[in-house]
Amino acid sequence: MPATTRSTRTTRTTLRRGVVAAAALPLLIGALASCGYGSEAKKDEGDKPANAAATDGAKLSASEVRIGYFPNLTHATALVGLQEGLIQKELGATAIKPQSFNAGPSEIEALNGGSLDIGFIGPSPSINGYVKSKGSNLRIISGSASGGVKLVVNPDKIKTLDDLKGKKIATPQKGNTQDVAFLNWISEKGWKVDPESGKGDVSVVRTDNKVTPDAFKQGSIDGAWVPEPTASKLVSDGGSVLLDETALWPDKKFVITNIIVSQKFLKEHPDVVEAVLRGTVKTNDWIHANQDKAKASANAKLEAESGKALEAKVIDPAWPSIAVTDDPLASTLKTQSEWAVKAKLIEQPDLAGIYDLTLLNKVLKAAGKPEVSDAGLGAK
Repeated sequence: MPATTRSTRTTRTTLRRGVVAAAALPLLIGALASCGYGSEAKKDEGDKPANAAATDGAKLSASEVRIGYFPNLTHATALVGLQEGLIQKELGATAIKPQSFNAGPSEIEALNGGSLDIGFIGPSPSINGYVKSKGSNLRIISGSASGGVKLVVNPDKIKTLDDLKGKKIATPQKGNTQDVAFLNWISEKGWKVDPESGKGDVSVVRTDNKVTPDAFKQGSIDGAWVPEPTASKLVSDGGSVLLDETALWPDKKFVITNIIVSQKFLKEHPDVVEAVLRGTVKTNDWIHANQDKAKASANAKLEAESGKALEAKVIDPAWPSIAVTDDPLASTLKTQSEWAVKAKLIEQPDLAGIYDLTLLNKVLKAAGKPEVSDAGLGAK
């Protein structure tokens, strides 16, 4: 994460500028679980429900809903939806209790521990949380964002993709979404890299996004396969974009952020979940129709989170590479898990039932929009 319901629009909305500070989104099980880094959630005071009434005037079944997100522009739907009150408007007297997280593991822990109801999160921790709980704790109920990942390199050392051989390239974390994508790309080049150590024809250096720009400036890495805004920060420090990951995907779309829900909360309060989804769909419409205002709104929320707004030289190039979308792009999540299996980072996961798009498709249909697919991974 204003809007009124729009007529049918494409769910892929290209954002024009933005920021991700995208903390690593750790993937799956076994060894990957030990790679996750998290932080304690930061709780906001929340939007005041007195500011807006639910659109139908009905009282919902819960007095509050606890919503988690990252202070990253890959979570633009949450940032803008909260900042502009678009989600709260649909909830009426049900108060939003926002919580911000710096990484997927801590958000999954909060959801599993019962202190979070709904969360904006990446595909890797979504899969991880689902598999580790044996399908009992969460469902993916909507998409939120696509894209926003780039390979940025030192142009003095690397001029073509073939020049990556023998170089040191950073990813955010072993087994996270970007790490898996890069390992798969390396494999398709015919090069060899040990997925555990990162050593091989390319040295894959797992580096926290917070320190990657300093490592790049100091020359300890030659480039990085990273999300925004880290990619644009590297460009502002003299880097060059060698590849945008969207170019590797059909229709240039791949999931970077989902919306998940506790199965318990979904069962007990489907009306609240539906109201939140109305709010996120309307937020994405508003972002599409008011891109400059949406960029400013997201940056204002980020400033409130960190105490500092993003510079124009970072937000301007970052924003257009991210697309908000209601579609969870389920087939791309399935592909990402297959890449992790191929890289021998995980065993084959059972993802049957990870999606429940029933309420989202109800909201989309009411808004005159096409329904979206769960790629055969829906709840029965």
